[in-house]
Amino acid sequence: MTDTEPRGPLSGVLVADFSRVLAGPYATMLLADMGADVVKVEGPGGDDTRTWTPPARGEASTYYLGVNRGKRSIALDLRDEADADAARELARRADVLVENFRPGGLDKYGLGYDAVLAANPGIVYASISGFGSGAGARVPGYDLMVQAMSGLMSLTGDPGGPPYRAGISVFDVMAGNHAVIGILAALRHREATGRGQHVEVNLMSSALTGLVNQSSAYVAGGVVPYRMGNAHPSVFPYEPLPTADQDLIVAAANDGQFRKLCEVLGVPEVADDPRFARNASRTANREELRPILVERLARRPADEWFDLLLEAGVPSGPINTIDGGFAAAERFGLDPVVEVGEGERAVPTTRHPIRFSETPAGYALPPPELDEHGAELRTWLSEGRPS
Repeated sequence: MTDTEPRGPLSGVLVADFSRVLAGPYATMLLADMGADVVKVEGPGGDDTRTWTPPARGEASTYYLGVNRGKRSIALDLRDEADADAARELARRADVLVENFRPGGLDKYGLGYDAVLAANPGIVYASISGFGSGAGARVPGYDLMVQAMSGLMSLTGDPGGPPYRAGISVFDVMAGNHAVIGILAALRHREATGRGQHVEVNLMSSALTGLVNQSSAYVAGGVVPYRMGNAHPSVFPYEPLPTADQDLIVAAANDGQFRKLCEVLGVPEVADDPRFARNASRTANREELRPILVERLARRPADEWFDLLLEAGVPSGPINTIDGGFAAAERFGLDPVVEVGEGERAVPTTRHPIRFSETPAGYALPPPELDEHGAELRTWLSEGRPS
């Protein structure tokens, strides 16, 4: 069915991708990287992110390019019975279906979970929503809303300033990762039992679990956390500190690391001061400790401190722009950029985050143009279809 044979641990798994924008497409891209055959079903106008510019690479939105490699595209108007029939046939053949319509939104096309399960008992059907399929089903699921409603924005920004959103749609990405985890677990269950199941992920639940220590502060401790700028509520030093030329992240998260930090800074006696000898004391007395550290750090530029602290085993790092982040990854041998596709269609993209020793991620198919594979997919779906 494909010109390029899939490779990777998910080779042979067919994914019907009825998702759009970010959480779903990010999840299905990760599955495609791992060898799954992902068919991206788009409406006649295409995925919304195709038009989200600037920036762009040629005519293509870099947003769309960033989460849609490894897939084939077919444009189907689900209001058209012939197209809806093709979509149902794809769902019948698929191992996995991923959708992020409003809960129940695919039911009227015969593509809801119950209808797909009846035709395909082994289906792993993954639904991604904003606030679940219960009382929150009618609430639109946008990452910015979830950042606000979950409490994340109340934790982000200067203590005396307004709340801020994170610089990316962090809960869309987190929910996409949770969807992949759920899909892989459900495929394992199907392998053992032969039965598929419905995997439901929502951004709000992903957000609340993703707030980790801040969630636990409230749930287990009854404490409502508040904005602390770049400071950590439970660890110090664990924040940017000024040097001779720019801020440097210093993350001495335990007593041993703090002692090494003091040695590198030339103030070993500070580590023995009862006010600073233990993490709880350092955190309680951070306003007394910070000036001591800042005075020493002001004697060298950030890059010099980074090398010295790295050698001593003290976590630290400069605050980079995105280009600096990629440069750092190159320095550490992570090869962060790979090309997907070949020739004129080749597109630079960010490497899959997981390394497999036996079944490496693949980058054969560039992000598809709208309905690029429509003709071949329609022909395939029409072959051997039950009457």
